Amino acid sequence: MTVAEQRTWVPAMVPWRATEDGFVTPEVLDWYARFAEGRPGVLVVEATGIRDIPSGPLLRIGDDRFIPGLRRLVELVRDRSEGHTRLFIQAIDFVAVRRRPAPAAFFGRYLAIDDALRARVAEALGEARWRSAPEPDVRAALAGAPRPVIERVLTPRDLEALDYGYRERIWDMHLPHIRALPDVLPGLFAQAGRRAREAGFDGIELHYAHAYTMASFLSRLNTRDDGYGGTREGRVRLPLEVVRAVRACVGDDYTVGIRYLGEEVVEGGSDVDDAAWFGVRFAAAGVDYLSVSKGGRFEDAKQPKVGEAVYPYTGRSGHECMPTVISDERGPFGRNVPLAAAIRRAVRAAGHETPVVTSGGIATFDQAEAILARGDADAVAAARQTLADPDWFRKIRLGLGEQVRRCEFTNYCEGLDQHHKQVTCKLWDREWTPDDSTVRLASDGRRRLTAPPWTPPYPRPRPRSRAATAPRRSRRASGSGPA
Repeated sequence: MTVAEQRTWVPAMVPWRATEDGFVTPEVLDWYARFAEGRPGVLVVEATGIRDIPSGPLLRIGDDRFIPGLRRLVELVRDRSEGHTRLFIQAIDFVAVRRRPAPAAFFGRYLAIDDALRARVAEALGEARWRSAPEPDVRAALAGAPRPVIERVLTPRDLEALDYGYRERIWDMHLPHIRALPDVLPGLFAQAGRRAREAGFDGIELHYAHAYTMASFLSRLNTRDDGYGGTREGRVRLPLEVVRAVRACVGDDYTVGIRYLGEEVVEGGSDVDDAAWFGVRFAAAGVDYLSVSKGGRFEDAKQPKVGEAVYPYTGRSGHECMPTVISDERGPFGRNVPLAAAIRRAVRAAGHETPVVTSGGIATFDQAEAILARGDADAVAAARQTLADPDWFRKIRLGLGEQVRRCEFTNYCEGLDQHHKQVTCKLWDREWTPDDSTVRLASDGRRRLTAPPWTPPYPRPRPRSRAATAPRRSRRASGSGPA
């Protein structure tokens, strides 16, 4: 059983500090060590790939060779938090997403030329010869065609590939590797759980949220016809099979949590009623906690520039996932909490005590305390506020709330993430001048790479509060956090 000593929680954030082949670097170690110094109850390591495939500077856990580096990370967090912080790792799978191609490259190389396409070209151009013209001629004609002709000739998926970049769906059943996902994923996640335990993590968080593979299985948009889509029962089937496989591999005494969506916020997508139903099923399956997020889908993402990949946090669903100070008249603060509250009510009504973690625009002690006092969640998670000030939990516990560096919710950090740049906070730079050679800089040489250090004064009496104590335990886990 993993028991967190506080309800303060740092959810997974991807800092883009791993090597290109997924190994822990000194920059990764510095990132998590700095958060550990704030002594949150729970710290979740970034989305970590369960496949041993190229995925850029994102951590991986798809092979045993990654264990030594992950073990060093665990040991460092233990040391820097002086044993106060429980450390989980988030495991993720994703299907292919390609960068938006230049039109010349798309028509010259990527577009598949078949008889159906030739027929549409012949009809659009009013010339039967295109039905049998040499392929290079067809490609050249399309490359020079006006937009209305392109829109008549291309299928919706081909037009998307031209305008946004090629993207797979988990219901692309014509692709053998997509059809095989239910056979492959339980074992991959189970082995990730084994490696997480061997590396010393206190638990593993299964990433079932946002735009990625497992969230897509849960989505109402999932139209698979093999028993893993369509109805709620079909959509939750693989996620539950993954839970069972992971549990069988790591044992009953190891924490297994789920991060998933309370609402997709896209047309035709899942809503909070779906999420509450899924939450009850996950709790019944023995999951140790449910961490609730919102949105962050590809379906409403903005068009990327040529050479860039579509980013799932740029449309309305993305703004709801990470609301900013100018989102609307409500602002960013706690707007996603009602989703967690609804899920928690459903889970409790079904007789389960599984802790529920909420997040999204949580930035003050009073706000977090109110969420817990109302029973809307069992723990509060804060990503952007913790990024702004990794020490804010300790400052509040020491009665030094006036020293907290408050997040401004402009999503400067999210803009860096969108371009796979090392994620930092603009507020850190206010405590740095370019002539200070003691500060380590980001790879662009223009930003400090870690948050400013903070040395607490002589400890003051610790305030008694809901956020400073662990929530009621489930069978194996309890925890906390802001978001």
